[in-house]
Amino acid sequence: MEELQNSLDHLQINFVERGQGIPVILIHGMAASLHDWKDMLPALEQAGYHGYALDLPGHGGSAKPQDVRYYHTRAIYQQLEDWIFSLKLNQPAYLVGHSLGGYFSLEFARRNLQHVLGIALIDPLYTPDQLSALLRHLNWRPDWSEKIWSRIPEWMVNIWMQLDHSHATRFPDDARQQIATDFKKSTPQIVHTIDGIVDLTPYLPEIASPCLVIWGEHDITLNPAYYPRLVSALPQAQGVGLLGCGHQPHIEQAQSVNSMVRDFFDQLGRPELANPIVEPPTAGG
Repeated sequence: MEELQNSLDHLQINFVERGQGIPVILIHGMAASLHDWKDMLPALEQAGYHGYALDLPGHGGSAKPQDVRYYHTRAIYQQLEDWIFSLKLNQPAYLVGHSLGGYFSLEFARRNLQHVLGIALIDPLYTPDQLSALLRHLNWRPDWSEKIWSRIPEWMVNIWMQLDHSHATRFPDDARQQIATDFKKSTPQIVHTIDGIVDLTPYLPEIASPCLVIWGEHDITLNPAYYPRLVSALPQAQGVGLLGCGHQPHIEQAQSVNSMVRDFFDQLGRPELANPIVEPPTAGG
């Protein structure tokens, strides 16, 4: 484990940043990339925020080591947390997380509450009970899933989304192409991440950061019935369900979601009770 941790310290994380002001850290979901935030980043910059969007390990332009241990949930989270502290932000941050990125946002807030001003969660994962039948299958035999994933061509992913008459057909053509590109650019080994998801439900009452939960009422990736339960379990949370929207409302209804996130952060302002993100948590935190 120590050897793995030493290697984690040297993995390259690809990220972009835009703007000046209060930091906002944006964390994408599984098989996506920082391109998920191409509309939100400029909207946050215009509103006076400093946005940071990364590619999680195994995704986009970040490192893709071969050892599957790097893709267990805890290893990816540790790399994310190390990256956030490496930014040496001089003030606490807001978090925005989609799907798996929502899971990591909640976990970071749970472990580093004093560094978090607020969280915007978009169709967030927080319990394995939310997983669709497809994701449960990936979890059942990740070795098989990895082989199948590696053999799916990018053009097939794009065509599959065009045949989906529920929501993906309403994405702009360039967004749909980017989703397909991100899928194929992700290492198939990320399927092992699902196997390590720990149910955060018992820990939700500890996460006192103000939260905005946004979800698509027709999400077929994660069961949308669980989002109102999340809102109820968090100490300071409000929720918005979007009719006619699926698992990626930040892409499908980008303008509306951007406005909701920006307004939520504007209302919270700049609380003084949090601390700059300059020191990593102590061991066992």
